[in-house]
Amino acid sequence: MKAMILAAGRGERMRPLTDTIPKPLLEVNGLSLIEHQLLALKKSGINEFIINIAIMGNQIQQKLNDGTDYGVTIHYSDEGDSPLETAGGIIQALDFFQEPFLVTNADIYTHFDYKTLPTSLSGLAHLVLVDNPPHHPQGDFVLNDGQVLSSGEPKLTFSGISIYHPAFFESLAKGERPLAPLLFAAADKNVVSGQHFKGYWNDVGTPARLQKVNADKA
Repeated sequence: MKAMILAAGRGERMRPLTDTIPKPLLEVNGLSLIEHQLLALKKSGINEFIINIAIMGNQIQQKLNDGTDYGVTIHYSDEGDSPLETAGGIIQALDFFQEPFLVTNADIYTHFDYKTLPTSLSGLAHLVLVDNPPHHPQGDFVLNDGQVLSSGEPKLTFSGISIYHPAFFESLAKGERPLAPLLFAAADKNVVSGQHFKGYWNDVGTPARLQKVNADKA
């Protein structure tokens, strides 16, 4: 399986730390956030990646290069100075994938074991859900016997880790497009499976959360 690491976000809430450095290069325990993801994915057996980049993305390319130093192969999808949002970024890179592929956010820090993901899909997508963090108490989706639903209780939060069949996106035109509406619509059609991860996960979206992750020494 190939993987896409989403690294094109501007990181506005992380300012001023992201005034001169892209958020995926902020460090936790001596390694950048994106390196933690890259190494965890490699450990699971994935060795070919595409990373979307935008503003200051050249710094990510300079850091990771073609992946040789990490024992993997890295390609890049450059969105220039106008990030395409999550779904738009995936759609732009869709030609890279011919089979179901993994997508994860560069700016999360987690102990999730990528080996626990399914090797095949029963529908068009598979989401990893986590307990609702303090900054997102309302959650996103319901998980019922392995099926992701858009309504009901109790809700869990989408972790940013997922698998998609290319058909999930292939009928959509290129351009700026958020992912959430597509996921909710797909959940309503019962084509999204999921799993609940109860271990360490942090959406490193603010300086306070970055400080907490480093303080946790997770």
